[in-house]
Amino acid sequence: MSASAPGTIAPPLRQTRLLTWLFLLNAAILTIYSAFIVILMPDQVEQIDPANKVANLAILMTASSIMTIVIHPLIGALSDRTRSRLGRRAPWMIGTAATTVLFLVLLAGAVDLWTLCLYWVLMMLCVNAVATVGSAVVPDHFAHKSLGKASAVVALGIFVGMGAGVGLAGFATTQLGIGYTAFGIGFLIVCMLFVVFNRDFSSAEMPREPFSWRAFAASFWVSPKHFPDFWWAFAGRFFLILAYQSVQSYLLYILRDYIGFSDSESIALSTPITGIMLVGALLTTYFVGRRSDRTGKRKVWVMVASIIMAGSLVIPLVSPTLAGMFALAAVFGIGYGAYMSVDSALMTQVLPSSEAAGKDLGILNIATALPQALTPAIAGFLILHAGGYTALFIAGIVFAILGALTVIPIRSVR
Repeated sequence: MSASAPGTIAPPLRQTRLLTWLFLLNAAILTIYSAFIVILMPDQVEQIDPANKVANLAILMTASSIMTIVIHPLIGALSDRTRSRLGRRAPWMIGTAATTVLFLVLLAGAVDLWTLCLYWVLMMLCVNAVATVGSAVVPDHFAHKSLGKASAVVALGIFVGMGAGVGLAGFATTQLGIGYTAFGIGFLIVCMLFVVFNRDFSSAEMPREPFSWRAFAASFWVSPKHFPDFWWAFAGRFFLILAYQSVQSYLLYILRDYIGFSDSESIALSTPITGIMLVGALLTTYFVGRRSDRTGKRKVWVMVASIIMAGSLVIPLVSPTLAGMFALAAVFGIGYGAYMSVDSALMTQVLPSSEAAGKDLGILNIATALPQALTPAIAGFLILHAGGYTALFIAGIVFAILGALTVIPIRSVR
C-alpha cells in the first residue's frame, strides 16, 4: 500500500499482501457484527426484560443503525480530507478501533436497557467507522480489472467473520466482561497490524481545498440525474441487505419462537447454522468474483444471487424444522456469497469520483446501515402484528426480488 497518490495501484506483491490483510480486517469487523447482532445483544436484551425482548431489541438495533447512517459518509469525507504521514485512512482506523475497546468494556456492565442502548450505539459507531475507511482502501489501490478479486476476498473475510463471531459469542454469554474485552482487544490488534503491514502513502503534501461548512455539506449530495447508476446500485444493495437482515438478525428468536428450541439449544444451534451458511458462501464467493473479472459482468451475478436468496426463504415456510433451517442456511449462503463477491466491485465502478471515494462509499454504505435501521421496525411489526415469522420470511423473499430488479437499469456496469 505504498503508493504516492490516491488511486495509484500498488505493485502485485504488495497487492497480494494487501488482499490478505483486507481478508483479515473484514473478518475482524464481521466477527464483532455477527457476535453481537446475532447472539450477544439479543441474549443481553432478553436477560434484562424477557417479556419485551422483540420490541427492546428493535429499539437497540434501530438506534445504532440510524447513527451509523450518519457516520459512514461523515467518516468517509473526513478521511478523504485527512493529511498525515500515515495517509488518509490509517489514523481513523487506529483511533476508532481503540475507542471500540472502551465501549465494549462499558457495554458488558450495562444492567438496564437505556445504558445498554447508549454504549451499544457508541460501540457500533466506532466499528462502522473502521468499516468505512477499510472499504475506501479498495478503490485507492486496485484497478477495475482486479475489483472482482478484491471484492471476493473482502466477501470471504466477511463470511469467515460471520462464522467466527457466532461461534465465539457462545463463550462470552457467561462471562460478559472477559468476553467483550477479548473481542475488543482482538479487533484492535488486527487493525493495528493492518496499518503496520500495509503502510499507506503519505497524504501530508497532498493539496486540500479550504474547508467550508457549506461546501462540505453540499459534497454529500450525489445527483440522481447525473449519476443514476450510483443510486440504482444503492437501491440494489439496500434491498438485498434488507432480505439478509430480516432473517439473520432474528435467527436466535426464530429458533426459539418459530422452530421451538430452548434458550440454550438456540444459542448452540446458531453456530452450526451460521457455519452452513458460511460453507455455502465459500462455495461461490471466490469463483464468482474471479469469473466476473474475466467477463467484466457484475449485474448478472447480482440477479442470480437475488433469485437464489429469494428461493431459500421459501424453505422454512414449507419446512419449519431444524432441517429446514439448515437447508435455508446452505442455499441462502450460496446466493449471498455470489452477491457479496461482486458487491464491492459493482459499488466501486459506479462511484462519481475516485478523489472522494471514502465519502461516496460512505454514502453507499448507508444502503447497508439503513436496512439495519429499518429491519427491527419492519420485523417487529411483522412478528407481532402481521402474521409472525411467516410474514417475515415472505417479506424477505420480496426484498430479494426487488434487489434483482433494481440493478437492471445500471448502464455503466455490465
